[in-house]
Amino acid sequence: MKRGLDVLDKALIGTLSDNGRLAASEIATRLGISIPTVRGRLRQLVEAGVVRIAALVNASETPELTIAIVGLSLERYNLDEMVERMAALDEVSWAAVVTGRYDIIAEVVTTAGMNGLYDFLNASLQELGGVQSSEVFVVMKASHKWMLPPRAMTRAWTRANAGPA
Repeated sequence: MKRGLDVLDKALIGTLSDNGRLAASEIATRLGISIPTVRGRLRQLVEAGVVRIAALVNASETPELTIAIVGLSLERYNLDEMVERMAALDEVSWAAVVTGRYDIIAEVVTTAGMNGLYDFLNASLQELGGVQSSEVFVVMKASHKWMLPPRAMTRAWTRANAGPA
């Protein structure tokens, strides 16, 4: 979506941010536009990779999750490649190139407590390579922390509930 977000795109995203399950008819009523416009704009936003419809987990209400913010300083700089490789790790919710003390910051989520964080640092991060140093900040309590679970977690949760078809 090279054109950027216009006023209608922003209003649509804002409305869905409050409740992602709203019907197109309700969104149309709230925004004063037609249902086909809602559906078309939403389809465009999804296809452009601007919006993703997904279930978010309230971290404060999910005590089995251990969340940490990991700061990485790299030995060498290929930031685009490293941030993509970091984001692709199963335990990582998101990763970003940042300014300041670290080169990359990432959110790591595990259901295995401190052992899961240790495994991430000792195995996953080591396999990544090119890391000069890391610092881990365990999230003890969060407010208004809705998160998209990492891929490994969603796969495990889906498999755990998958019975015979």
